[in-house]
Amino acid sequence: MKTVPILFDIDGTLLLTGNAGMLGIERALFQLYGVKHVPQIALHGRTDFAIIHELFTALELPISDYRSFVACYHVQLVQALCDRIGQLLPGVRALLDCLQADERFELALLTGNSREAAAIKLKHFAIDHFFAVGGYGGWHGDRDDVARLCWEAIQTHWGREASAASAVVIGDTPADIRCARAIGARAIAVATGNCSLTELQHNSPDLAVHSLQSLTVEKILEIADRR
Repeated sequence: MKTVPILFDIDGTLLLTGNAGMLGIERALFQLYGVKHVPQIALHGRTDFAIIHELFTALELPISDYRSFVACYHVQLVQALCDRIGQLLPGVRALLDCLQADERFELALLTGNSREAAAIKLKHFAIDHFFAVGGYGGWHGDRDDVARLCWEAIQTHWGREASAASAVVIGDTPADIRCARAIGARAIAVATGNCSLTELQHNSPDLAVHSLQSLTVEKILEIADRR
């Protein structure tokens, strides 16, 4: 029986896209509104919903256009991923292979990406088959809410209620650590995004590592077993 859910962030944790996400947003803004100069805003650890709403507010665009805008963004994202140089991060595929092969683990996504953007990115890097369930940031501005949705989705997928005490969130920002705490889960921070190992450690994860290359099944189980 699967008893240890592992909730993965995407950008900066599993892969890098060469900033294709923002490129897709910029191209969608130009296509729909003729916007040539996009304001610089914080991106890391945030949801698509929060990012796009901040941009719409700054550009004085109608929030009512959100649904049609994200549809355009998803189309642009497919091409942007081809135009930018991205990569799976070190150790990702080997770790996913090990976890998938172990019947104790349930792999899930806990991401600020919308469901569609997450699927596009994972398919581009050929790791979409690892994940059957997740929580997504296409309609929620607070990452803690995304974590709660993810946990609800896992319980629905299992067909039973369960405690998140043995779940492990793996991400590259302080927001990933905070949203793990929001559902009572463990947190493993990986310094492959824009945050240094020291910065991540200051946010008190259960474990901080330089990359997923150094993360083993045994270490994940050790973290999951902490109460």
